[in-house]
Amino acid sequence: MKGVILAGGLGSRLLPMTKVTNKHLLPVYDKPMIFYPIQCLVNAGLTDIMLVTGGNFAGDFLQLLGNGKDFGLKELHYTYQEGGNAGIADALRLAEDFAEGEKVVVVLGDNIIENNIQRAVAEYSQQGEGAKVMLKEVPDPQRFGVPEIEGDRIINIEEKPQAPKSNYAVIGIYMYDSMVFDFIKAQKPSDRGELEITDVNNSYIKNGGLKYEVLQGWWTDAGTIESLYRATQLVAKTGANNM
Repeated sequence: MKGVILAGGLGSRLLPMTKVTNKHLLPVYDKPMIFYPIQCLVNAGLTDIMLVTGGNFAGDFLQLLGNGKDFGLKELHYTYQEGGNAGIADALRLAEDFAEGEKVVVVLGDNIIENNIQRAVAEYSQQGEGAKVMLKEVPDPQRFGVPEIEGDRIINIEEKPQAPKSNYAVIGIYMYDSMVFDFIKAQKPSDRGELEITDVNNSYIKNGGLKYEVLQGWWTDAGTIESLYRATQLVAKTGANNM
């Protein structure tokens, strides 16, 4: 199983700071934001990791991270997303050759968690075919992809709904088998002009292969001024990913 971190995007919600750097290189408390998703994957036992980035500051990741030795890695792989605003699924598409048919654990570069996903990843490795998403109850689900849950199944995920059908968000940690790349290839851009990861997850639902787990401990993204500030407060108070 391999790890993929998606750290492209233009970071427009964090302007003017992102005029001079990629948002994933901004500090969250005492470390660059990108450190946290890398540590998340390493803590889960993944050592073969690719970073997907883009924009004008992609070279800064190489200068900061090198081959990943500070995280105990022998090497860290990189690829470049042109444009940077074609969506999460478009960024993941670039990791197909790297995946080599194996399952992948995908973490968005601006997602930070308190604990680790080691058990969830270990269970997914035994799942067989299909995918797994992580959920978290949130006060503002309309900002996220929101699952409609019946019993122990997700029957649909709606992106940024005005009337959410649950108080859960599908957070930026996804586990996929090799079918994910076929689903991405079959997608059409949304009204936003992006290949949506929610559409990928709904493809797995239609195929009968999506499971979920509720994340324990706190979680936040750090893609807005408010959430970046909240992430810094949470990390300062409790730490994250055993960092």
